[in-house]
Amino acid sequence: MHQPIAQTIHQLFVTLHQHPELSNQEFETTKILKTYLEKANIKIIELGAKTGVIAEIGTGSPILALRADIDALPIHEQTNCDYRSQNKNVMHACGHDVHASILMGAAYLLKEHEKDLTGTIRLLFQPAEENFSGALQFIKIGALKGVDAILGLHNNPNLTINQMASRAGPFSANVDRIEITITGVGAHAARPESGIDPIVIGAQIVNAIQTISSRSVSGLDAVIVSITKFEGGNTWNVIPEKVEMEGTVRTLTPKIRTKVKQQLASIIENIAIAMGAKAELKWFEGPPSIINVENWVELAKNIARQEGYEIIDFQPQLGGEDFAHYLHHVPGAFINLGSQSPYALHHPKFQINSDMITPAANYLAKLAKQALIQLEQSK
Repeated sequence: MHQPIAQTIHQLFVTLHQHPELSNQEFETTKILKTYLEKANIKIIELGAKTGVIAEIGTGSPILALRADIDALPIHEQTNCDYRSQNKNVMHACGHDVHASILMGAAYLLKEHEKDLTGTIRLLFQPAEENFSGALQFIKIGALKGVDAILGLHNNPNLTINQMASRAGPFSANVDRIEITITGVGAHAARPESGIDPIVIGAQIVNAIQTISSRSVSGLDAVIVSITKFEGGNTWNVIPEKVEMEGTVRTLTPKIRTKVKQQLASIIENIAIAMGAKAELKWFEGPPSIINVENWVELAKNIARQEGYEIIDFQPQLGGEDFAHYLHHVPGAFINLGSQSPYALHHPKFQINSDMITPAANYLAKLAKQALIQLEQSK
């Protein structure tokens, strides 16, 4: 990559980091990205997205999509960098500013060699990944129309900037939210026998559902069932009528996802019945697990080696990523590139090593060109 492009995308990163916007509020971010695309005469595709940008380089088929997310988090930045967030209590604490800058750099490189492309590269600057709605929005408006394969990336603060990680098969978790309501009979705390205590019942349910991962599924199948909110009562001497709980369920495969949901419902219902109470489970399905396709993972690794990246063995993670929705429509792969931060994603002191941007853009551009060739050869 020549110096002008490197400088351009670094400035984009700084600008995006200084002006972060929350999910579905990325209006200024969208304007900034469009301005950078227009400077390079990259064609913007208007499909009616309220935020985010879709653009194309090249013509005809096959079509390869490249995706970067663009939204930020409701976090007050606590770094000392000279380009820290200027928007109060909003921060790019997950590196989406870097993802967008990498994709922009790759786009500039691909545009310079547009006549040599054997098809079309579709650029997806996607909003609202953090609330898991952006990919579905883009799919709904037709962002995947005609797409033959899709590639996406995310920075990984646990890796150095010369490391790349991916794997075939499950990469991230099915992410589901649960709400549990236990309805008993309120009573004076001195006369518990006259009521049905939903706090005691709720506590039994919390303990019992931990047996799902330890006794209901194989130890080789990753499962997490976590209750993260438990509310009931409003004073010290009254047994309340109702307890409300919330939590999350993380699994890696559709089969285990279904089994855990059934087991959870059974435990909640039967404990409540045994104690004379009523229970309701509400299950809010989030993004599915990313399931990477082997040939796309191998291509991504091969190009990474050529670009000087060290390939790291990657284990499935139980975090969520809405890129998974794309992979339920077209094949592809999701990868991690090292960002070498001493703090984790979503931490107020998260600070990416921006030296990763230029080599990552070079890598993504080369990967995209080779992916188009592979798609053309597979026709």
